[in-house]
Amino acid sequence: MDRYDLIVIGSGPGGYRAAVLGALRGLKVAIIERRDWGGCCLNRGCVPKKAWHHSAKWIAQSRALASRGLRAKVTADLGVAWEHQREVVATVRDSYESYMKRLGITALRGHGRLLDAQRVELSAGDTVQTIEGAHIILATGSSPRLPSWSGEVPGRVLTTDTLFDEPPPAGKRVALIGSGVIGTEFAFILTLLGKEVVWICGGEPLARSLFSNQARRTLREAMANYDIAPRTGARVQSARVGDDGVALTLEDGGEETVDWVCLGTGRVPHTEGLGLEAAGIETDAAGFVVRNAHLQTAAANVYAIGDCTSPAMTANQALADATLAIDNILGDTPRAQDPLWVPEAIYSAVEMARIGMDEDTAEDEDLEPAVGFAAFETSPRALGQGDTAGFVRLLGDMDSGALLGGEIVGSEAAELIHLLALAPDRDTALRWLARGAYNHPTRAEELLNAAETMASKWGLRDHIFG
Repeated sequence: MDRYDLIVIGSGPGGYRAAVLGALRGLKVAIIERRDWGGCCLNRGCVPKKAWHHSAKWIAQSRALASRGLRAKVTADLGVAWEHQREVVATVRDSYESYMKRLGITALRGHGRLLDAQRVELSAGDTVQTIEGAHIILATGSSPRLPSWSGEVPGRVLTTDTLFDEPPPAGKRVALIGSGVIGTEFAFILTLLGKEVVWICGGEPLARSLFSNQARRTLREAMANYDIAPRTGARVQSARVGDDGVALTLEDGGEETVDWVCLGTGRVPHTEGLGLEAAGIETDAAGFVVRNAHLQTAAANVYAIGDCTSPAMTANQALADATLAIDNILGDTPRAQDPLWVPEAIYSAVEMARIGMDEDTAEDEDLEPAVGFAAFETSPRALGQGDTAGFVRLLGDMDSGALLGGEIVGSEAAELIHLLALAPDRDTALRWLARGAYNHPTRAEELLNAAETMASKWGLRDHIFG
């Protein structure tokens, strides 16, 4: 029986990160994947979706070319865009596999199932083998949640997984179902890539997120520039799939006929067939693997990370979990997870990113938040780019001047949020921003302006300026 210091089940962003970091820190590592190396994020999630979003942004920006003295007409072809994302994915996947090989990670293809807290059975076709690991990390990800009124129907009812797995169906009119992150992103992407999108939402888009009302209002206004508006308060009651399209009946009595449907109805943790009970590991009522703050399951040497553990279900969270799990496996003093301080981002008609607490969360902790604000509408860089939508919004503690959270809306928000995520210390993060030297003109300068505004407006000069 082959023995390893670490066995990772699942090769998505969390599993891949755990395997690589474990190997870099001297562990003998095996990683198991039953489908495509890189998991959902690489093959049918974050990576290809961002490739499409970049194309959509180019199309959006082309509307302003004439005012900049440029003459061009940009049109979209979703079929060609699909081929492009496949090339991107293949390039990244090859890089992943090559890097694991160079690090000496044993990559095993097949289905992994726990026999107990240290042994894993690997099934690949008719071949079955057992391997043993001092530590095991479960990183099995999630699958699309299918609504009660329809399963997947090739060419007619698609999840975002199948949208990237197969070339997009023919037809221009598309029903997009869902008001969460997936729906919010694809409403913009599919529209700019040439589809007539009917966006059906049970509630207001992103209403359950921690993004502020101001952020969501900015997004609505940006969407309206492209005639994108959700049909809220509408839920699909039934679907009739035919050779010529899909007829949807809504609970409010309305009907929509479309060429095909894209489901953005959430995801569910993938834990089926993992043999969790053999290791004494439990799942909660929603199907997530139960773990403690150190990411350990009931079997102390078995850790669980990413989508199979938490409704957060982002690659960012999986990557942060992976780092913490390896630190706790190798460290003497375990650290606890701090999910609020993992950045989250949304790529839509306007880019949005946030980290830390919002005002309600801060007040629930008996903290009194101060706000520092700076709009991109006066930023020389944003004005030069012709892209002034959005703002920087920082939250600080009135008593200590500590950074409580931050939100950035606008171009490159997902990159800029790292200035908050990587601040050396939250207690002094605002002072760190205020004392920094910045390139000019840049969007990053608005973090400086927001911190200085907070210092002046809320009497935090001593805390922030020193």
